[in-house]
Amino acid sequence: MEPKIIAFGEVLLRLTPPGYLKLSQTTSFTATFGGSEANCAVSLAHFGLKTGFVTRVPRNDIAEACLMELRSHGVETGSIAFGGNRLGLYYYENPVAQRGSKVVYDRANSSFVSLRPEMIDWEKTLEGATWFHWSGIGPGLSQDAADTTLRAIEVAKKKGLTVSCDLNYRKALWQYGKTAAEVMGPLLEKTDVLFGTGSEYQVAYGIEPVAYKAKSVDEPIDLAAYEQFLAKVQAKAPNAKKIFLVLRNVLDANHHVLTGLLYADGKMIRARTHAIDHVVDCVGVGDAFAAGLIYGLISYPNDDASALEFAVAASTLKNSVYGDFNLVSADEVKALMKANGGDSVAR
Repeated sequence: MEPKIIAFGEVLLRLTPPGYLKLSQTTSFTATFGGSEANCAVSLAHFGLKTGFVTRVPRNDIAEACLMELRSHGVETGSIAFGGNRLGLYYYENPVAQRGSKVVYDRANSSFVSLRPEMIDWEKTLEGATWFHWSGIGPGLSQDAADTTLRAIEVAKKKGLTVSCDLNYRKALWQYGKTAAEVMGPLLEKTDVLFGTGSEYQVAYGIEPVAYKAKSVDEPIDLAAYEQFLAKVQAKAPNAKKIFLVLRNVLDANHHVLTGLLYADGKMIRARTHAIDHVVDCVGVGDAFAAGLIYGLISYPNDDASALEFAVAASTLKNSVYGDFNLVSADEVKALMKANGGDSVAR
């Protein structure tokens, strides 16, 4: 059966001041579209996989521009629901030197927030699909969104799909009276593949993370401590077949160190570490990793090490692409997987 991935979540309009202006300085914005799950879907489509994205948007010109953008990247949008009054948006301030990035959300009362389970025919939407991807952002927006996510997961499991989750904890979004741990628990119990940072696993499962402070690709890390941490996550999530942990140390706006770990069948695998010394845009780096792990697990079903290397390489390359979407091909990712320096010009 040909792989087909369905991603579900809220798509947003992103407004960014030009260059390195602060939000308080700018008189203009660059408008692009993004959002964790949409980012993942676009990336998978660029990798050559059949991919669909499901959300709820209003019937207006902004939403139509968003759907046209998604379709231009090869993402199917036929199961998207329409309704509500507005597309959510966020303002993004670029990081520079020692000044970090800044995000201001404006997504209250968006079309997605009021999405209810019956608004999407999940039986029809997931027909012929092999994989369903969700993230912790949707359930953090409203109880309706959380209920819709649960319904989607239940149908996906009934149909035999692999279910993956990017934990994606956003503290500022959880405003409707419930904690992430209590809402996410029932959803994660039915999820096969998990991805997140140490602090996100801590929110979900209450396990103290191991800090990642490496400043170079050669700096040793405490692998035993990470293996103990991931074993504890596995104990809390016994139904998860693969558990991915991303490790990123931000030295300054332009210098990051990135690697990842995979825990499966009681064993931990470590990926190559990448030093990124010119960051163009780090938004969507985690989403690129999530898309990479999905592609990797599909393409290397008996080779977890290669699946992990693909995910880390995809995430690394996203730092070189402006906007939320990772617009690199699978061949470009594989080239980085194999690269050991030397001539980097594609001829």
